[in-house]
Amino acid sequence: MYKTNSTWKKVLCYIRPYSFYVILSLLFAVLTGVLTLYAPILVGDAIDYIIGRDQVLFGKIAGILRNLAIIIVITGVGQWLMNLCNNQITYRVVLDVRLKAFKKLEKLPLSYIDSHANGDTISRIITDVEQFSDGLLMGFSQFFSGVVTIVTTLIFMLTIDIKITLIVVLLTPLSFFVAGFIAKRTYQMFRKQSETRADMTSLVNEMVGNQKIVQAFGYGSTACGRFDEINGKLKTYSLKAIFFSSITNPSTRFVNNLVYMGVGIGGALSAITGAISVGQLSCFLTYANQYTKPFNEISGVVTELQNALACAKRVFDFIEEEPETKDDQDAVVLTDAKGNLKLEHVGFSYKKEVPLLKGLNLEVKPGQKIAIVGPTGCGKTTLINLLMRFYDVDEGVIRMEGEDIRHITRDSLRENYGMVLQETWLKSATIAENIAYGNPQATREEIIHAAKEAHAHSFITRMPDGYDTVISEEGGNLSQGQKQLLCIARVMLRLPPVLILDEATSSIDTRTEIQVQKAFEKLMEGRTSFIVAHRLSTIRTADRILVMKDGNIIEQGTHEELLAQNGFYRQLYESQFA
Repeated sequence: MYKTNSTWKKVLCYIRPYSFYVILSLLFAVLTGVLTLYAPILVGDAIDYIIGRDQVLFGKIAGILRNLAIIIVITGVGQWLMNLCNNQITYRVVLDVRLKAFKKLEKLPLSYIDSHANGDTISRIITDVEQFSDGLLMGFSQFFSGVVTIVTTLIFMLTIDIKITLIVVLLTPLSFFVAGFIAKRTYQMFRKQSETRADMTSLVNEMVGNQKIVQAFGYGSTACGRFDEINGKLKTYSLKAIFFSSITNPSTRFVNNLVYMGVGIGGALSAITGAISVGQLSCFLTYANQYTKPFNEISGVVTELQNALACAKRVFDFIEEEPETKDDQDAVVLTDAKGNLKLEHVGFSYKKEVPLLKGLNLEVKPGQKIAIVGPTGCGKTTLINLLMRFYDVDEGVIRMEGEDIRHITRDSLRENYGMVLQETWLKSATIAENIAYGNPQATREEIIHAAKEAHAHSFITRMPDGYDTVISEEGGNLSQGQKQLLCIARVMLRLPPVLILDEATSSIDTRTEIQVQKAFEKLMEGRTSFIVAHRLSTIRTADRILVMKDGNIIEQGTHEELLAQNGFYRQLYESQFA
């Protein structure tokens, strides 16, 4: 349905802190409007001073021209100051909206990020806010001055002739009817255009980020087909939006020409009867143009505002998304953690209709090395997500140091974990900054020591600028193994009480892996460690191995105990080493 009132209210809430600039803009709009409309009166007086041949009052006309020049200068300065105010309002509002959107991004639960395309989120924060900014700026620039011009023109016309003014007033509603009729259809098209643009951004973002996979699997033609389909929809919605928006101006111009015609005929008849002078008729015709011009501008603004409101609604919907649940007011700050963890009857599912973890029980003592194995999709990574509290359990409880982790502040909980995943986490910064990501206060000596422990120092020193080499967010100028070594160095620097290693050495060559495994053995001494592994050779020394299947722990014990049980673990082991 065509409802933009709620969006308008939200926009006005963002504008309210800048009421001072709004008032200034209105004052300058009134000033320029009044002076602009006073100019035709002077021109009309000048015409009346041209009485006839050899009867031109040059002295009077010279005075009028001088006053006219002063009015033009003041009007120009007033419009410049009004535009400055409008720019301040627009870009401060846009700054606030974008900051709020980005802050919301930082507070959104992981479930939102997992269930929404990255491109759509990027489109809302960047493209939609930009479109909203353009529409808002045009609205302030033309809407205020347009409304002021309409009101003041009517007042000036009433002072000259009431009958001719009535012709103008009676024909005016046609413009509003035409503009309103078209605007309803325009909003829908601009909304669909914005949504389809977001789909396109998502696809392009996906293809650019995975270009190697696209080329390796020959997915290019399929990707082009998907792009053509979205592009076709975008073309359809854009053409319809442009069509409806483009007929607004000609339609209102047609109505405005009717107004001008009515003023011309009515004014001519009045001039013939002597009710008004020729100069006043000229003034009235100028006013008719001045009066109808804002309707053309406002009709154009309405079109842009429809696009802006459609984009603003998407941004506000994002800002109003349910944030990650806040820490309890009495939440405990976890300090001096040893690594005691206990899972009691834990149940969890990403979708309620598809259960994943059911009645999971586990107790881990400080310093224990716990390996988690099982087929893909059995819940290994989900268990890690629950321990880190990226997701909250649906049933049961997870305790750390005897405290329900839901009653521990997230920051203090996560400070006690160190993660190295198969998927590397790097950012656009220097190598040193990437290693020190979890400990920004670390000295250069500590960073180098951590890199040496992770066996990353040698390749870092071969880089163009060593530890000051800038790498891209995806680490495009590093191999997969080098990226993983940097993530390992990051944990080596942090030295948390609980380690989570999810295929941490999957991309490293065998010789380096042996060295890193030795470093891990040293790192894991006295620390609780969770090791998610597919290569069972890397977990033989684990204190306990959890074998997961279909969301349950079906077997647990040491490597030798599980082999002796002759169960599912033995099948997994023999499938790799038989």
